Amino acid sequence: MSKPIIVAIDAMGGDMAPDMVVAGVASARVQYPEIRYRLYGDGGRLEALIGDDAALSKACDIVHTDTVVTSDDKPSQALRRGRESSMGLAIQAVKDGEANVAISAGNTGALMALSKFMLRMLPGIDRPALISPMPTLRGESVMLDLGANIECSTENLVQFAIMGAAYANAVLGLKTPKVCLLNVGSEDLKGNDRVKDAAEILKGLDGLPIEYGGYIEGDAIGRGEADVIVTDGFTGNIALKTMEGTAKFVGAMLRQAFESSLSSKLGYVLSRSAMQALSDHLNPNNHNGGVFLGLNGLVVKSHGGADASGFASAVTTAIDLVRHDMQQQISDNLKYLSDTLDAA
Repeated sequence: MSKPIIVAIDAMGGDMAPDMVVAGVASARVQYPEIRYRLYGDGGRLEALIGDDAALSKACDIVHTDTVVTSDDKPSQALRRGRESSMGLAIQAVKDGEANVAISAGNTGALMALSKFMLRMLPGIDRPALISPMPTLRGESVMLDLGANIECSTENLVQFAIMGAAYANAVLGLKTPKVCLLNVGSEDLKGNDRVKDAAEILKGLDGLPIEYGGYIEGDAIGRGEADVIVTDGFTGNIALKTMEGTAKFVGAMLRQAFESSLSSKLGYVLSRSAMQALSDHLNPNNHNGGVFLGLNGLVVKSHGGADASGFASAVTTAIDLVRHDMQQQISDNLKYLSDTLDAA
C-alpha cells in the first residue's frame, strides 16, 4: 500500500490493559517497524508505559480519553456513552479514514454493538460474523460464526462462507481455502433445511476462489479437514468453548500424570521439548485475533485475557488483513454471488 498502515487501538480494553497493550505494540513494532499506531486511553499512563523507548514513541500517537467501556457494560450502555470511550474513538478513527483497522481486547458485546452502529454493514451482508483461527493437527483453521448471531438463515451461512474464505486467504495465506458447513453428519440428507440450502448454493459458486468441501462433523475440526468451518453463532460458540475446555482438561491431566511418581517426573524431563511444543500450539495467545466480518471497516477482537504476546498476535492479524485488502476481496466475491443468484 502506498500510504502507511495506521492501527487504532483501544488501549484500555482487556484484563491487563494498558500494560499488555503497550507491551504487545512494542513487540509488534519490532516485526513491523513501518506501521503506525494510535493509542486511545489514559494519556498519562500510556506515556509512562512507553517511557524512554524512542522508537516506540515515534511509532505511536496517544489520544487521551477518560471514558472506558468496562467488562460489565451492556451493549445498550456502550451505545449511549461509549462513542467517546477509548473503544469508540478507535472505531471512529476507522470510520473517518484516519486508521485502517481498530483493535480492542475489551467487552465483546459492546465492541460488536459500537462497531455495527458506527461502521454499518458492507453492501450485500445482512449480519456481521465473528471469526477466529484455531489450532488443528495440520496447523490452523478458522471458524465462523463464533457467537455474534445465534440464529442464521441460508443467506447468512453463504455470506459467512464467502467472508471466511477471504479471511483465510489474508491471514492463513490460502489461495483456495477448503470451506465446509458444520453439520450433524457428512451425508447429504443430514442437517436442517438452512444448511442443506446453503450447501446447494455453495456447490454452484465455481467462479470463486473457494473449494467447497461439503459437510464436516465436530470431531473432524481438530484434524484440520477444513480450512474454513461455517456455522451459526450458537453452535460455533459451543464448539469453540468445548475445544478450549478440552485443551485445558488435557493439559491438566498431563500435569497430574507427570507429577504422580518419580519415573513420571523423569519422563517429563525427557519429553519437555515436545510438551512445550504442544503447549505452544494449543495456547490461545498464539492464535489470538478474532475479526468482525461484514462491517464497512476492519475491527479485530483480542482475547480479554491476552498477555503481551497474545495482543501482538492480534496486531499481526490486523496488519495482514489490511495488507491483503480483505475488505475488497469480500466485496468482489459478494458481487459474484449476487450476479450468480440473479442469473439462476
